[in-house]
Amino acid sequence: MRAYIIRRLMVALPVIFGVVTMVFLIVHLTPGDPVEIMLGESAAVADRETLRRELGLDRPLVEQYAAFLGGVATFDLGKSLYTKKGVFASIRDKYPATLILALCSMAVAVAIAIPMGALAAAKKDTWVDRGSMFMSLIGVSMPSFWLGPLLILIFAVEFKWLPVSGMDSPASIILPALTLGSAMAAILSRLTRSTMIEALGEDFISTARAKGVKERAVLFRHALANALLPVTTVAGLQLGAMLAGAVITETIFAWPGLGRLTIQAINARDYPLIQGCVLTIAVSYVLVNLLVDVMYAVIDPRVRRR
Repeated sequence: MRAYIIRRLMVALPVIFGVVTMVFLIVHLTPGDPVEIMLGESAAVADRETLRRELGLDRPLVEQYAAFLGGVATFDLGKSLYTKKGVFASIRDKYPATLILALCSMAVAVAIAIPMGALAAAKKDTWVDRGSMFMSLIGVSMPSFWLGPLLILIFAVEFKWLPVSGMDSPASIILPALTLGSAMAAILSRLTRSTMIEALGEDFISTARAKGVKERAVLFRHALANALLPVTTVAGLQLGAMLAGAVITETIFAWPGLGRLTIQAINARDYPLIQGCVLTIAVSYVLVNLLVDVMYAVIDPRVRRR
């Protein structure tokens, strides 16, 4: 197991290095002068040069890249150009809210997807199966930038049951989690259905039925238990996607997380903060993938020998 984890770490490290490099190049090669954006076109040349020197933008690109790598290694990502607060501290303050949203959304997705997918597989080719898959198709088809405002109009504006936005109470998480988790529930329910139908066709299911095992035990103890392995893998991978995909949902619901901070940094052309946010999201995705690989090896020992 230790050798497997080391192998996965050796694969993840070059990926993280590539992510760091891409983030630096994309931000620095994007058209537009951050100094001119900050000071305006009417600023004096001397003021521009002074600010450019303070930000280190007058140095060659290679030196800036080396300084950026050193900063990443020491968790020193510089300071925000506007708030003057440390980038790492800003991200550290906002990241827990994004993580809470992603975990709650995943809980919503799993709570809907597993029963729906299992029921559809158990009632294959019946109206229950077709109805479940129709609901999942609706879930996949509804983008978060449409579903979020719709939920606000219904549950916050019309019925006044839930808060419109913010993170002032525990109830504030319900609408953002439903928005982010519905699409994931649709994907996982379809995957649960297909893997469970495949499991129901295996020989061990026929053997269990021949031994007189009750149908409910065959469905849930044997078929569903085997079908959940690929579902768990996909769910773990999608958790990383949720950390990145929460940008739109956090903006709609004014959720004080990393996604909203990223949008604010982009609107303000705050390059150090943009670098830090994008880098954090990308590295989070890589680390979640690494964690899923390790979990998969724990669940299925055959993976370690590949």
